[in-house]
Amino acid sequence: MSKQCAQVAVLMGSASDWGIVKETVDTLKKFGVTVEAKVISAHRTPDLASEFSKNARSCGYKVIIAAAGGAAHLAGVIAAHTTLPVIGIPIYTSSLNGLDSLLSTVQMPGGIPVGTMAVGKSGAVNAAIFAVQMLSLSDKSLEDKLNQYKEDLKKSVIEGDAKIQSDLSE
Repeated sequence: MSKQCAQVAVLMGSASDWGIVKETVDTLKKFGVTVEAKVISAHRTPDLASEFSKNARSCGYKVIIAAAGGAAHLAGVIAAHTTLPVIGIPIYTSSLNGLDSLLSTVQMPGGIPVGTMAVGKSGAVNAAIFAVQMLSLSDKSLEDKLNQYKEDLKKSVIEGDAKIQSDLSE
């Protein structure tokens, strides 16, 4: 009997990407989404990347999030071998400030889509939220959690404005 996988697989091209990718994992867990994280390199372990993506659907994953820096081909390689939705997180690089990662992730050929997020922490959080939005299409409890999340965001902005208005009136 094969192992039943988590709802979301979060892949990173290198263990050094964990500092950013942890934001994705933590955000998914806050919504109660089951998640697995793995280091798989498009360039250093291409057979593993291919095998993983070819078996992802049958394992039970619903969404794959792939983070990589530099050439950042991980999301594209994964997307080439699966029909599951793939979300890419470009990782910041010191040489080009993540622009290389962004362009490598976003410039996919027609027919091999990768939903690409922003470089860095905000992209990592948004990748998780985007995955939750996809999962919420068939999960009412996730839809409810997303609605509450949006309300909490709204509340924090209103509270922030109230504090500034109070500071101004002093």
